[in-house]
Amino acid sequence: MNAIITVVGTDQVGIIAQVSGYLSGHRINIVDISQTILSGNFVMMMMVDLSASDIPVAEAKKDLAALGDRLGVSVSVMHERVFSAMHRI
Repeated sequence: MNAIITVVGTDQVGIIAQVSGYLSGHRINIVDISQTILSGNFVMMMMVDLSASDIPVAEAKKDLAALGDRLGVSVSVMHERVFSAMHRI
């Protein structure tokens, strides 16, 4: 299963390290990643593969949202098919 993770918030040191560390700690592979700074705001999108994950998707969503709260950013996780359907022209 693939999912899209988005991270948005004020730029600061360690956002990528914290999020990617959580993912690797649960055997969630980053398939693709893009990040940029827009007017001082950090914006990152990742496609991840959850097929080897040692935790359920719902738990990862909850954990990543809590991690985002600690970092002062918004973190969301969405199934790839849902994301694609929402962004279809």
